[in-house]
Amino acid sequence: MKKQQSKQPKPEWLRIKLVTDGNYAELKDMMRSKTLHTVCEEARCPNIYECWANRTATFMILGDICTRACRFCAVNTGMPTELDLQEPERVAEAAEQMGLRHCVVTSVARDDLNDGGASIFAETIRAIRRRLPFCSVEVLIPDFMGNWDALKIVMDAKPDILNHNIETVERLSDRVRAKAKYDRSLELLKRAKEMQPRIPTKSSMMLGVGETYEEILQSMDDLRKVDCNILTLGQYLQPTPNHLPVERYVHPDEFAALKREGLARGFDHVESGPLVRSSYHAHEQVQSAAESRAVSP
Repeated sequence: MKKQQSKQPKPEWLRIKLVTDGNYAELKDMMRSKTLHTVCEEARCPNIYECWANRTATFMILGDICTRACRFCAVNTGMPTELDLQEPERVAEAAEQMGLRHCVVTSVARDDLNDGGASIFAETIRAIRRRLPFCSVEVLIPDFMGNWDALKIVMDAKPDILNHNIETVERLSDRVRAKAKYDRSLELLKRAKEMQPRIPTKSSMMLGVGETYEEILQSMDDLRKVDCNILTLGQYLQPTPNHLPVERYVHPDEFAALKREGLARGFDHVESGPLVRSSYHAHEQVQSAAESRAVSP
């Protein structure tokens, strides 16, 4: 029954606007020429057409093979064979060529590396800053298997936003994610804020995998307890028949209500909607959160 449910037509509010203009084609060619990966492509993000047409993208470093096999994710799984030490500079070159004001960098999980790839994250931050000193840098990092020394390497590079996704509610975490733990994700966000109190932290949840409304609210409370500042909520979409099925399509009105709940709990910014993803409108999220902190007593 669940597989049949996932094949039902998507509701009206999940229609995606296809924009394949010159910006989209130019950005695609740039990524290929610099042998770079984007989470937009690898994770089959529904917003790729809109974002690429607006010359924004989320770079995915450390290759395109993930050492984990999360049941929601379309990124290739396996054992990576190499580490590209020149990748940070190529990401910075692409960011400079795009003229970015806000750059988002994420990665596959690299549990095969001693530091989980933290040093490459740090060097990518520094490389972008060298070429684009006025560009803010957001990193969306894995949990490094609880290696807090690796987390410190990233935090010492002082990204403008530290993003780590809890993905789902506590009850479903082990079913949805591979190796990652709900409590460990909260611990990472807590330690990141302790290491660099002035750097905002951010997390994301995908809805429609079997969670209840009350569990979503509890996860919000859990994130606020570790002083998470920005929250994004979006609809889970099954990337292939082999992935976790969609349990339900969450109505936009419910997303709007959850945004109000999040703001009432003290998040500086909540981005909540069916097509919202962790990096969607990332620059606007940073501005909104900064404005909220500026007017807070």
